[in-house]
Amino acid sequence: MQCSWKTVILLALVSMPIQYTAMKIFMDLFVHKSPIPNLMNCGLGKDVKSFDRICDDYLYCNCSSSRKTHILILATTRSGSSFVGQLFNQHPDVFYLFEPLYHVQTTFIPHLSPSRYAVEHRVMLGASRDLLRTLYNCDLYFLENYIKPRPARHTTDKLFRRGASKALCSMPVCDAFSPSYGNVEEGDCVRKCASLNLTLATESCRERRHMAIKTVRIPEVNDLKALIEDPRLNLKVIQLVRDPHGILSSRIETFRDTYRLWRIWRDTGRKPYNLDLTQLTTVCDDFLNSVSTGLSRPPWLRGRYMLVRYEDLARNPLQKTKEVYEFLGLSLEKSVVDWIHNNTRGNNDMSAKHKYGTLRNSAANAESWRLKLSHDIVDYTQTVCKHILDELGYKAVNSPEELKNMSLSTKPSYLFFFFVIKTIMHTDIYSFI
Repeated sequence: MQCSWKTVILLALVSMPIQYTAMKIFMDLFVHKSPIPNLMNCGLGKDVKSFDRICDDYLYCNCSSSRKTHILILATTRSGSSFVGQLFNQHPDVFYLFEPLYHVQTTFIPHLSPSRYAVEHRVMLGASRDLLRTLYNCDLYFLENYIKPRPARHTTDKLFRRGASKALCSMPVCDAFSPSYGNVEEGDCVRKCASLNLTLATESCRERRHMAIKTVRIPEVNDLKALIEDPRLNLKVIQLVRDPHGILSSRIETFRDTYRLWRIWRDTGRKPYNLDLTQLTTVCDDFLNSVSTGLSRPPWLRGRYMLVRYEDLARNPLQKTKEVYEFLGLSLEKSVVDWIHNNTRGNNDMSAKHKYGTLRNSAANAESWRLKLSHDIVDYTQTVCKHILDELGYKAVNSPEELKNMSLSTKPSYLFFFFVIKTIMHTDIYSFI
């Protein structure tokens, strides 16, 4: 019997939810629920204003001394998430993973569908939550369901950006570098470390007190509700946001093929008729939905959500990092402080210009879109993203002359943002930095 190509595609799409369901059932058989921790073993939160975000009207359980803290950096592409990830990667007691959900995405959606609400996207979100749950329990074997080709004897050289994790480039996972070696460059890790042994990686994860994962593949904090409410986890979410102007400008430079029409508009002043506007509006809609949920402080999110603006972090990286660490209940180690000093001053080396690098003049980089975007694109962005720009307190650019004057500023760390009074009235300073 002969089948048309449409039939083959339909069968493939139908089979994905079945495969996912089978994997989920298999996982549930081996992941056992752990009891809710006894509150008698926990301390009360400090009765000071800086902890209002956590304490609210109930007792605050500070179990960081006995429970592993699970950290999720929730972001979108080109928002500064690699930089924020490094703030945890440099901590000696944090097991950090860079974008493990990449493998879920490539399994379910090899070529991204234009529809955000297609069946495969919903299935992918469910699979992503299940993978995150197993990873936070240091079960790295579950990744094998998504890595292609499937690892043999729990060993692979196909883990996405393995070299971006210090834990996967050091003992016991990799013996190519001595403990005194210092920071291992990502390329050196890939070249000198043997194939990744997931058994050793699992052991390393279990030895560390905390775990952090960065992802740009979860649209909104609402999609994490089941994980945040899971008593087996101690999950806290750091949502990183950035001015949509800066995100768009960075994507135009980085993803030159995908954003080719935006580049034409920027360079010629003529807006292409077939421009994909969802490349901008989706970012703003996701930000608005997620931030609105976070700032409304529903019971399931209280004490487990912190909103960070990239521009504020870029302007004062050490102070903001201290506030993030305080929220998480982690100690700020010297290795983290040293990394901040070495990676936020910028230089003229090629490493500072790499599109996925973290070495920057951080304050100037956050504002560089003002030198690159035309006023037409800036004005359009302000129109379609007005609600989230207002919610996050970003000041509008009202004319080409104003944009030019801002671009010519000789103070790269000067930020053109003002907090909206009504927003501050409904949140607290540590939830909104």
